[in-house]
Amino acid sequence: MSFFTPKLGIDLGTANTLVFVPGKGVVLNEPSVVAVSEIDKRILAVGVEAKEMIGRTPGEIVAYRPMKDGVIADYRVTEAMLRYFIGKALGRYQFFRPEVMVSVPAGVTSTERRAVVEAAVRAGAKSAYVVKEPILAAIGAGIPIHESHGHMIVDIGGGTIDVAVISLGGIVFSTSVKCAGDRLDHAIADHIKKTYNLAIGDKTAERVKIAVGSAVPVEEETVAVIKGRDFITGLPRSVEVKTNDIVRAMGKELREMVKAIRDVLAETPPELASDIIDRGIIMTGGTSLLRNFPELVLRRTGVKAVVAKDALLCVANGTGVALEHLDTYKKAIVAKR
Repeated sequence: MSFFTPKLGIDLGTANTLVFVPGKGVVLNEPSVVAVSEIDKRILAVGVEAKEMIGRTPGEIVAYRPMKDGVIADYRVTEAMLRYFIGKALGRYQFFRPEVMVSVPAGVTSTERRAVVEAAVRAGAKSAYVVKEPILAAIGAGIPIHESHGHMIVDIGGGTIDVAVISLGGIVFSTSVKCAGDRLDHAIADHIKKTYNLAIGDKTAERVKIAVGSAVPVEEETVAVIKGRDFITGLPRSVEVKTNDIVRAMGKELREMVKAIRDVLAETPPELASDIIDRGIIMTGGTSLLRNFPELVLRRTGVKAVVAKDALLCVANGTGVALEHLDTYKKAIVAKR
């Protein structure tokens, strides 16, 4: 059976990596985290196991993310991570080298793109294609991107917010800003530090963001209890925070994200702009699930926004569709053997 080439779509994100297998859907969704032993540079754990170790490791083990702001920061570790994910997704078909399609942020340089392709090939892919995230997010959200209508897609992940206007299967205008979920977590941690003299980790900050966060102030607030270390006494203690407190903490970052959307709207040709007003803005990616985010976008841009179904999986599902119809999406794909 030499002609058998498995296909894999990989949404290589700053926070999470998803692997899509045509016919099966998303088979793997794990954090983009690798635990490395400092002594002999061995890779100890990848994905869920490695994320458990963040902030809890002894000195000689370091858990870190090889992807920074949506691009490869540490090449060797990214390659090892990809090898692990590819192997895990293929299961018993590991002898066959797969065709792989990987998503990259809209703003990546050609060097960064080449790095992704090379990492995938060295990690065991027979050939690798890279496609810009907004295109894949749009395909995954079920937008007919080949029509001559303008669609606006906002993909907000852990490392970047990608905003693009898509028409006739290509990106008309786009911007990619390195301000997304991770920056919101940092902002929350900073705010807790300044306001309550309490040190918390990024994981705790993320939990608070998901539990009580919102993009606009709300009337009925929810409360979360945060446990951390007191800066003054050095002892553990807990405080209660409310939704609007967290909204204020994230204000600057949220403004930066909305500015990216406004900048793209400002550059959009009038014909396409009228399409976008009719159809609204489609939001995908994990951070678009922040409560009331569409409401914030509507208030600041005057254009209605909707979060796509399965917002977390849009890019991964898009890789699946694009893999099955490679010839249709040729324009959008950069292929490298």
